[in-house]
Amino acid sequence: MKAFAILPAIAAAILALNISSASSQGNACVKEYQACMDTCSGRPSKGMQDSCFTSCEGKNNLCSERIYGKRPLNGAPAATAAEGQAKERLNTSPRHGEWAEIAVPGSDKKMKAWVVYPERKDKAPVVIVIQEIFGLSDWIRSVADQLAADGFIAIAPDLLSGKGPKGGGTEEFEGRDKVTQAVRGITPDEALAALNAVRDYGMKLPASNGKTATIGFCWGGSVSFGYAVAQPALNAAAVYYGTPPMTTIDGVQVPGEALLKNVQAPVMGFYGGNLPRVPTTI
Repeated sequence: MKAFAILPAIAAAILALNISSASSQGNACVKEYQACMDTCSGRPSKGMQDSCFTSCEGKNNLCSERIYGKRPLNGAPAATAAEGQAKERLNTSPRHGEWAEIAVPGSDKKMKAWVVYPERKDKAPVVIVIQEIFGLSDWIRSVADQLAADGFIAIAPDLLSGKGPKGGGTEEFEGRDKVTQAVRGITPDEALAALNAVRDYGMKLPASNGKTATIGFCWGGSVSFGYAVAQPALNAAAVYYGTPPMTTIDGVQVPGEALLKNVQAPVMGFYGGNLPRVPTTI
């Protein structure tokens, strides 16, 4: 970790970014949503959990709409204060950001990714920014920009690439409910193949020094944790309120302690102390 001091910098970058809602009402929506999702996780079957998750998403959307207004008719997820700040950041950033298409082995669709470069003369490490369950949003892209400001090459892939109604990605889904449903359909094998492709792409960039890390939020936090287990060559991982890799024992999902022995990279986790479920899995 000393040779690749990426985790403290990642922490500083995210703390510097305003990731909280701009209003106390918005924070109330987040707390209600987290409590609802934690309740769902205790349901005995996957079908019951998925049904409960869908209900939580609907309640959260209604709560957000009461505060921030109806989501746009074009199907984009409902705008929040944080998303508005993110869009402003993207529009005013002095750093070079560009869209890239990345080939994924085993898929006939290329993956769309937002790549932001730091303003530095020497080569830089690569950080893969893994989306929340809400897909590749402006907020996730702004996290990539913040990481680039801190000296990293940041790549935010759209893991829904090729899964949209017309073969596109996040932008093609009609509303947040459809996005979250599609993200839940991403299998661990699909996520692993996509992240390996992004990592390979990043390592081969002329500006890259060949070192790589991941950072993920919520759903993406769990994926970041899982990738640290699956990819022994990863140099670091940051996990924001994501569960560790799970295994099933007697029909019940529990943390896969044996899987954690495969982790070769330092992993830093960030969790809310008052969350009733996720911290108990760590």
